[in-house]
Amino acid sequence: MMKKFLLVLASLLFVLLATGCASSQTQTAKSDYVQSTTPTLFFHGYGSSANAERHMTEAAKKAGVTQTIIQANVSKNGEVTLLGKIPKGATNPIVKVNYEDNRNPDFPTDAKYAKAVIDRLVAEYGFKNINMVGHSMGNMSILFYLLNYDNNSPKVRKIVHIANHVNGLGGRDVPANLTIDEKTKKPSGMSPNYQTLLTLQETYPLHQIDVLNIYGDYENGSDGSVLNTSSRSLAYLVQDRAKSYREEKITGKGAQHSQLHENPEVDKLLIDFLWKK
Repeated sequence: MMKKFLLVLASLLFVLLATGCASSQTQTAKSDYVQSTTPTLFFHGYGSSANAERHMTEAAKKAGVTQTIIQANVSKNGEVTLLGKIPKGATNPIVKVNYEDNRNPDFPTDAKYAKAVIDRLVAEYGFKNINMVGHSMGNMSILFYLLNYDNNSPKVRKIVHIANHVNGLGGRDVPANLTIDEKTKKPSGMSPNYQTLLTLQETYPLHQIDVLNIYGDYENGSDGSVLNTSSRSLAYLVQDRAKSYREEKITGKGAQHSQLHENPEVDKLLIDFLWKK
């Protein structure tokens, strides 16, 4: 009888301790992170899917940033299907965007897909502000969205660019011997897509968006797919109009192009940038 009583008592104490720890973690998260209803949209790269966003989004959830992660699937004709619901008043909700047409190198089309997701979220939830995170081609979705569609409704507040190839990818369209003028941030050459994006120097929302540009130096000034000089060419396009602009270089094995979205160092950088008080 006494043994049974002690077992019940031990179980009760365990539940109380677990509840207390969970409550403490919740309070810590509330004190560490902004408590906002602004959603953050994650855009994957070429040939990829929302699976590439899972590590980063789950890291945010584990840190206590949010408890709400849904997925937005975009068909080839631009129809959006939302998997999951965002409860009213949800804190820092996350939307993993998944393109069915995930090998389309036509960036204006990718931007059209991004717009379809944003329009659907606004129609469904009435969001006035959004944050955006892009990996590789996902960055071009974001930049061409801002170039072709942004009308400040909703307002883009923060953007994290990861492994962006704004001034060329691999050996395909990177200007020869590309360098960056460290004073002006102007690149020595400009790819065709970069030349198109130069309009952002005049149209990028003025003093509205905080920008974090994360790139990997895995080998010889490259993440294995994108030259650092291509990634860093972003500054010349947006830094004079951005609310703030910051670059972060990642090194080591986790700096490889496809490993950047699986890297705990990147997780911490984006979590702190997007949500830390």
